[in-house]
Amino acid sequence: MFIKFMQEILENHQGKAMGVILGLLFGWFAVSYGFFKAVFVAFCVTAGYFIGKGVDEHFDFRGAFDRLFRDRW
Repeated sequence: MFIKFMQEILENHQGKAMGVILGLLFGWFAVSYGFFKAVFVAFCVTAGYFIGKGVDEHFDFRGAFDRLFRDRW
């Protein structure tokens, strides 16, 4: 049952799953332990989820970056 569940997640939500895993690993390796470090890990996981979601939905990251910094460059 668990294996079937994991296969379904990896097939249908590959970008989100990869983003969460990468965010969690980065946060874990970037910090040791403590409250503020745990908040940082949670932030990394959340950011990884949204980046992975953008990959799943074919979000135009370059276009968003250009719109964000259009007036400043």
